[in-house]
Amino acid sequence: MRFIRTAARALIIRQKKLLTIKMRDKTGIFYILPGGGQRHGETLREGLERECLEEIGTRVEVGELLYVREYIGKNHEFRHAHRAFHQVENVFRCSLPDPDGIGPGSEHDKKQIGVEWIPLDELKDRRFLPEVIKAHFTDKGFDPGSNYLGDVN
Repeated sequence: MRFIRTAARALIIRQKKLLTIKMRDKTGIFYILPGGGQRHGETLREGLERECLEEIGTRVEVGELLYVREYIGKNHEFRHAHRAFHQVENVFRCSLPDPDGIGPGSEHDKKQIGVEWIPLDELKDRRFLPEVIKAHFTDKGFDPGSNYLGDVN
């Protein structure tokens, strides 16, 4: 029996910059939103708060749910490594009570090499996953257009 993993991620925009987790794998540098897997017994909000403390070293205020995205690994570019992986990702608009408090968290993902603010107008030139949401960033922020994006990467 295979399980579906639930996850929560934080979309944080400040001064026209997006807060990202900088990652490296054998293909090079890429960026993702902070957050990760939900643990049994915690709400999505609690899981997101914990994951952000672990990855960016500071507390976040979790706001509205922006969109839900599925990732079914066998359908995308990493199918060889992710063929048995299925995740439902819930992305929340978040803010930072202490924007200067970002630093090394207590527990990084294996491929995490840092935290980086990416100017929104430079996002199109970076390898950011999921790629599909890049089109939803504007000068004014972020608008996904739909609450459910489907199985996308």
